[in-house]
Amino acid sequence: MADEDIHAELARLKAENEALKKKGSGPVSMKVSEKGGVSVYGLGRFPVTLYQEQWLKLLGMANEIKTFIEENRAKLKVKD
Repeated sequence: MADEDIHAELARLKAENEALKKKGSGPVSMKVSEKGGVSVYGLGRFPVTLYQEQWLKLLGMANEIKTFIEENRAKLKVKD
């Protein structure tokens, strides 16, 4: 490959990488998985999939989770 081709390809890949980073911070969405679970997309690289009873149990603990986060804020990292 010629030098200019390499630079053009590098620029293209950098632009594609930036577009993918911006796309990843899109809205959160849900769908029913093949196995009948609830998959939540948009929180990270992979979906979070739990069965309905697991989601309901987790949602029932929402206040406890918020309290835990507040109590441990100094130890927890924030994802940009």
